[in-house]
Amino acid sequence: MILAGDIGGTKTVLGLFDVREEKLVPVRQMRFSSRETAYFSQLIDAFLQQVGDVDIDAAVFGIAGPVIAGECRATNLPWTVREKTLVQQLGTSNVKLLNDLEATAYGMLYLPADRFVSLNPDAEMIAGNRCVIAAGTGLGEAILYFDGKQFHPIATEGGHTDFAPNTPQQERLLKWLRSRYPRHVSVERVLSGPGLLTLYQFLKESGFAPEPEFMAQLPEDADAGAMIAEGALRYRDPLCSESLRLFTEIYGAEAGNLALKTLSVGGVLIGGGIAPKILPYLQKPDFMKAFLDKGRFETLLRRMEVKVSLDPQTALEGAAYYARNRFFERV
Repeated sequence: MILAGDIGGTKTVLGLFDVREEKLVPVRQMRFSSRETAYFSQLIDAFLQQVGDVDIDAAVFGIAGPVIAGECRATNLPWTVREKTLVQQLGTSNVKLLNDLEATAYGMLYLPADRFVSLNPDAEMIAGNRCVIAAGTGLGEAILYFDGKQFHPIATEGGHTDFAPNTPQQERLLKWLRSRYPRHVSVERVLSGPGLLTLYQFLKESGFAPEPEFMAQLPEDADAGAMIAEGALRYRDPLCSESLRLFTEIYGAEAGNLALKTLSVGGVLIGGGIAPKILPYLQKPDFMKAFLDKGRFETLLRRMEVKVSLDPQTALEGAAYYARNRFFERV
């Protein structure tokens, strides 16, 4: 039996999978609020109490943060998770921590074609590296290195590199951000769930448009980013719409940056919880225009596949597939 996990800054999903004739069979799954417990081990205990008496043969967890020597200090959580502690808790030596985007990238390899939506009508099928970018509570980026036969997921912390403006509006945004983060403005500051709210606040303070009543009266514990997206997609509010358009433009530019840095001629895959919810905006010209706007390398980028994953389970299933392939004998 495999215990897999997708540990994010907002939610943690744990799942139990059986391996039958090399196929993964979901057995049980639970979702937890990540911020309601002090330690990850408490979530595991709660999950195992619910599933009852099971023998865990292997456990793999994707976690939002850098994994170094079997240990991760989560980026957006006050947790430190260690493989050696999990080995003791679960009673198996077959334990592995992966960066959450590493797990997502691995899971992308097993998604059927109908779980993707293409954004680039000019794409060509080319064998080569792929990359994965995913905006959620934070911004994750990963590489799928292609050795000529198979893909190998490689974790990065590219979401914490510098935000680079590409338009006069974005230059004003960066100046505004520097007044709040004088030491370093990362791209995650604007390209994430909290980042969408940041863009909204910038535009509101800049006087772009009046604040809608539904945002002015939003409860403190509400998901402001989700409400901004709804305000754009459902209500067509000018301030929310421009916030989401700007978010989409920055998303396209950063996806293009990642594609060039990894030479991902095999394709760019967009994951995370936000992309499927704002798909109508990603399908507008702003995303691909910003993606392609790389000067002399526009021609190269125009050939790359750019696809949005519609599957919210990709990281969890990627962790489970990693466990199957590493810890279970393949016939």
